[in-house]
Amino acid sequence: MLKALIFDVDGTLAETEDLHRQAFNRAFAELGLPWHWDEALYADLLTVMGGKERLAHYIDMQHAPEAKALRGLSPEIHARKTVAYGALVAEIGLPLRPGIARLIAEARAAGIRLAVATTTSRPNVDRLLAANFPPDAAPFDVIAAGDEAKRKKPAPDVFLLALAGLNVAASEAVAFEDSAAGISSARAAGLPVLATRSRYTDSHRLDGAFSAVSDLGEPDRPHRHIAGVAWPGGVVDLAGLVRWHETQDGQSAPVQATGTSR
Repeated sequence: MLKALIFDVDGTLAETEDLHRQAFNRAFAELGLPWHWDEALYADLLTVMGGKERLAHYIDMQHAPEAKALRGLSPEIHARKTVAYGALVAEIGLPLRPGIARLIAEARAAGIRLAVATTTSRPNVDRLLAANFPPDAAPFDVIAAGDEAKRKKPAPDVFLLALAGLNVAASEAVAFEDSAAGISSARAAGLPVLATRSRYTDSHRLDGAFSAVSDLGEPDRPHRHIAGVAWPGGVVDLAGLVRWHETQDGQSAPVQATGTSR
């Protein structure tokens, strides 16, 4: 029986990554650092999971002679980046990706539990939710964020935290991800994964997902099917997920070799 849906945040709930990039650049400028992360560089840096870890990797790779001193500055850089990200969300707005709000509403109406499993920090999650849901909505029953997990994705830790908080078995849930590392993380936790493409993970292989689509789709704006399970009308809805889950007996047939399909 399908009891829960577990969502990644960055690139899955919303196209957040470019705002994270801009927020890092604001933090660099505030501290007088002559650094600028363009889109190509940021796409490469996203292979490192977690903003703090991404910043440390950049310092080690690009500023090795000063790495020790710069690492001491890293907490302030990241703290300023978090504030800048919140300000950008407030200034620009950050809508949820197609189908996300609809599927969340369907799940809540049906008594399906909902969770977040993300490598990003909790304040970033809170900002995104505040921008898209009423103050008293509390759309997610559990939020498992990056700083709570011992290891970042592709390790399964954050998904295991979400499952424990929900008190459901992996075979009773479906995970939603947009990246290769995220899929590996969810699969390592025993979860079947539905994958969507996002701006910064468009070239990622989606091996391990049972279905890969451009987004969850809306009735008037169907998604593009990429591989694996296809969804009637180009829309992933709760009824379709329940039907698929009922045929699985806790097993999922993964997508293979879906590298750069568009």
